[in-house]
Amino acid sequence: MKKNLPIALCFSLIALLAWQLGGHFGYRQLEQHGRDEAFRYSQLISNEIKRYEPIVALAAQHPQLRQALNSPEQAQHIDAANSIMQTMATIVASSDVYLMDAGGHTIAASNYQQSASFIGRNFAFRPYFRRAMADPGAPAFYFAQGTTSRVRGLYFAQAVMPNDGSNQPIGVITMKVQVTALEQQWQRPDAARTSEMLITDAQGVSFIASRPDWLYRSIKPLDSWLERQLVEEQRYDRQAIAPLVTTTLPTPWGIDAEYLMIAEQQRQRSYLSVSMPLPSEDWTLRVLSDTRPVFWARTLFLLGSCLLVSGVLLTWLYLRERHRREGELAQRSTLLEQRVAERTADLETSNRQLLAEISERERAETELKAAQQELIQSAKLAVLGQMSAGLNHEMNQPLTAIQAYARNSQRFLERGEQETVAANLQEIISLCDTMAELTRQFKVFARKSADLPSQVDLRQPIDAALKIINAQESSRGIDIQWQRPDQPVPVHGELIRIEQVLVNLIANAVHAVEAVPDGQISLEIQRSDHQITCHVRDNGHGLPADSEQLFEPFYTTKSMKQGLGLGLSISRQIMDALGGSLTGQNRRDARGADFILRFQPPRGAAHPAERP
Repeated sequence: MKKNLPIALCFSLIALLAWQLGGHFGYRQLEQHGRDEAFRYSQLISNEIKRYEPIVALAAQHPQLRQALNSPEQAQHIDAANSIMQTMATIVASSDVYLMDAGGHTIAASNYQQSASFIGRNFAFRPYFRRAMADPGAPAFYFAQGTTSRVRGLYFAQAVMPNDGSNQPIGVITMKVQVTALEQQWQRPDAARTSEMLITDAQGVSFIASRPDWLYRSIKPLDSWLERQLVEEQRYDRQAIAPLVTTTLPTPWGIDAEYLMIAEQQRQRSYLSVSMPLPSEDWTLRVLSDTRPVFWARTLFLLGSCLLVSGVLLTWLYLRERHRREGELAQRSTLLEQRVAERTADLETSNRQLLAEISERERAETELKAAQQELIQSAKLAVLGQMSAGLNHEMNQPLTAIQAYARNSQRFLERGEQETVAANLQEIISLCDTMAELTRQFKVFARKSADLPSQVDLRQPIDAALKIINAQESSRGIDIQWQRPDQPVPVHGELIRIEQVLVNLIANAVHAVEAVPDGQISLEIQRSDHQITCHVRDNGHGLPADSEQLFEPFYTTKSMKQGLGLGLSISRQIMDALGGSLTGQNRRDARGADFILRFQPPRGAAHPAERP
């Protein structure tokens, strides 16, 4: 709380200073505006007076007016004077022009045809008549409210001199100009609506005002002798002169104007009054500016100061926060550098360990691949061992026949039967070819594959696999159906590896149907839009519920004498390496298992469905 007290005091002092400066600025603006308006309007009145004074002096020189004053009994002279003054009033845009004799009686007027004509009226009581008669060489000027028309006006009078050179005037010509035109000049479109105008005479009575309720009001209470003087001159006719209720307030600092409070319709409003004296008749022009804009000036200054102080405060807070953040960043940078150095050391250690692990894994992967190859080879050799009994049986018959044919050929040769010996030799050659074909299949199956995948006719590995399986003793009595297509079936793969997979699948099928009466195995090739499939089906007991478990290494449903459980796992790996797949499922049409080999068409070859 104590920490915020200086800030609150500082804000309060700045707000107070801004309020005072805003008030001073607002009052100065009002004062300057009032002086500009006062100068403009004073020049307007001065120009209006200067405009009519020479016109009245020129009209006083008209000879027809002198004739009317010299011979008022002659009607033609009076009529001529009336006509001339009517024309004058029209030309100079004055309300009335009239001619009085030396006694103040009006003998001719521009309004002679109107019911409220000035003819016959005596205006000797008017100060402008007395001044014109007292000083014939100078025009007289006066303001008053007309006693006949009851219209306010400016009166311009000039003495009419005789032709004999005498200094005694024979009459006075007067022009009256209404002040409504001057008031309308104040209410110009670009004038400030908050400014009012008031012109007072030497006695302090307003006779021209921008507001009607300020007319015929005195700035201060009138003395009794002033009231009597106004009654004698009939300046304002029978208008009651009421004081304008004003209260003088202390003038703001640095302002050369009056600060007034004026009562208006049960409320008071403050004005800043700028006064300017007018040369004619000791008039005073007052421009009163409403001080309500000062409040808005103060408000704007207060808002501006608040924005400025807020900006300075925010800038200070920003710089302080920035300095703090920079310190924190420098500290964090140092800590980060330390952590980076520590992490770099840790990463180097981790990299060395990772490189060692990578080397170890690469070595293990190499050993695993070699072990897989050895397992495949071992599995094939195990199959060869299982087939050895059948091979012995198959080889024994040709050897016995060869021995018999050789002994018979020896006897027939001794007898000289050459044709019979040649026939026996031909049979021996045929039996040798049969034995060579049997041994060739075993050698190919036992050999490790080193060829790259290429285009293979799928019929060839199936034919080779069936020759190997048929050589086994266990396949005796099993119906193996091979629906061999008439046309080649090219696939993307490798002959020896596909043959190894097929041998394994057919051998498994043989084991599955050994104990089944009427055991049957079928091989079928099917073509679809994007692949070629080979089905190996049997009518054995089928696969367990989780068929994928069959493809895990060392998982088997056979006895230990029939295998180690690596054949299906190795076969799937071979198919994956060739870009194909191997799956197993139970047959839907009958009891038994169905293993499906999926092959990709050879690259660059036409689609199977597109072949003619």
